[in-house]
Amino acid sequence: MPTDSPATPDDLLDAYRFDLPPGHIAERPCAKRDACRLMTVERATGKTGHAVFSDLPDLLPPGALLVVNDTKVAPVRLFGQKPTGGAAELLLTTPVALLAPATDPDTGWSHAPASGLLRVSRPPKPGDRVDFAPDLYLTATRRGAFGHTDFVLSWRGSLPEILSRIGHVPLPPYIRRADDANDRETYQTVYARDDKLGSAAAPTAGLHFTEELLGVLAARGFGLARVTCHVGIGTFSPVRVADIREHAMHREWIEVPEATAAAVREAKAKGRAVIAVGTTAARTLEGVVREAGEMTAFAGETDIFIRPGYVFRTLDGMVTNFHLPGSSLVIMLAALVGRQRLLAAYGEAIASGYRFFSYGDAMLVR
Repeated sequence: MPTDSPATPDDLLDAYRFDLPPGHIAERPCAKRDACRLMTVERATGKTGHAVFSDLPDLLPPGALLVVNDTKVAPVRLFGQKPTGGAAELLLTTPVALLAPATDPDTGWSHAPASGLLRVSRPPKPGDRVDFAPDLYLTATRRGAFGHTDFVLSWRGSLPEILSRIGHVPLPPYIRRADDANDRETYQTVYARDDKLGSAAAPTAGLHFTEELLGVLAARGFGLARVTCHVGIGTFSPVRVADIREHAMHREWIEVPEATAAAVREAKAKGRAVIAVGTTAARTLEGVVREAGEMTAFAGETDIFIRPGYVFRTLDGMVTNFHLPGSSLVIMLAALVGRQRLLAAYGEAIASGYRFFSYGDAMLVR
């Protein structure tokens, strides 16, 4: 939103840009999830260190509570045809778990309002139809900017089964290859829940965890709590304003069960660190406090935008990946560790050959 106060360097989008050689963008994951590199960054000093992800139990603050996002990525990139024969591509962004269908008992067809990015040769008009399979189609209702389209999604049978059969893994646009069978496993956290199906992008910091590493963390006395944030295209949407104070964050569905809220409250009361695994878990925790006024059970939406000057109410650190220049994710991390310290760490990571973005290496801010 507009502001009358003069902008500081922390307010300017250009201050969060940096040069990233294309060779640093990871096209494929590490052969073993927890064998990727891990940079540590101290919030208080900016001091950095280098390890591998499996060293995480030795690097976390004693007794830390890790908070993970248990959303499940759905194969929601779909290819279809218009009645004229023209090709169409859809990225379904409404979480599958949140669709509210009405089902005709006579025909077995279900219909639900939804949204997504629709790529067609000409902008669709209300009533235009796109077919993806004999048992799945959409009918456009409204066209927005940058390909955003509202529509009614129609299917017969089990939608998750249909998507599993015809859908593609929604790899982010900076991965310059088509998805393959391996991505169905590697672009999914080991703790994703079937009943939380709906993300159009993975909570990528969690991709580095293995069942074995989770077992080690539990045996060492670290806590683990779950939240849900269905990740949408906002993860990749650029900040389009020169003064970031004017940026409007996309809305995301978040959910915090009472057990997690209680675990966070207890950790804070006992002086144990709360470490978010990924920016989506961080937005969920801080978003609940903003929306509800306290750390409590919550289910709803938030559009919280975390930038330098923000005072964290729940977080003491974060496990994260390396993010896009000028993105809201880099801006959030700058709020946690300081812009200049973060950019210095990113510069060191580039010089040291770290791999960036979704399938890349990791960072622990503590």
